[in-house]
Amino acid sequence: MASSFKGLDLFGSGAHRFALGRQGLYAVPLSVVGGNATLAGSSWFGDLELEVHVRGRLVAASESALWTLRDAVSAQSASTVSPIPGVLIDLHGRTWASMSFYRYEEEDHIDRGRVWSVGYLARFRRFIGT
Repeated sequence: MASSFKGLDLFGSGAHRFALGRQGLYAVPLSVVGGNATLAGSSWFGDLELEVHVRGRLVAASESALWTLRDAVSAQSASTVSPIPGVLIDLHGRTWASMSFYRYEEEDHIDRGRVWSVGYLARFRRFIGT
């Protein structure tokens, strides 16, 4: 089984793994909400939005082929107005519906050898209210 986002195999060129982000309630200290440092305790404001992180390496036989992979991933994480949700599927067939690809970060260097590669972290979120 291959992983995918919106039916696209964005991460299959190299090793990658999926991990869930923080889960639970969104809680804020009352001192922050009220603007008064003497307030004790916290208040919750609902559930945290579901996040799935994909960490791995894009791997290609040449620099130009690596740029093609990088551009394909960047095109899915970029949006002029708001992210367009899609289905995210991991290597084992686990699916998450209505996920938005909202952030893509690459490592600060490209490895060159028999293959060209770059490490990355891709972040997906199910925004509440979308």
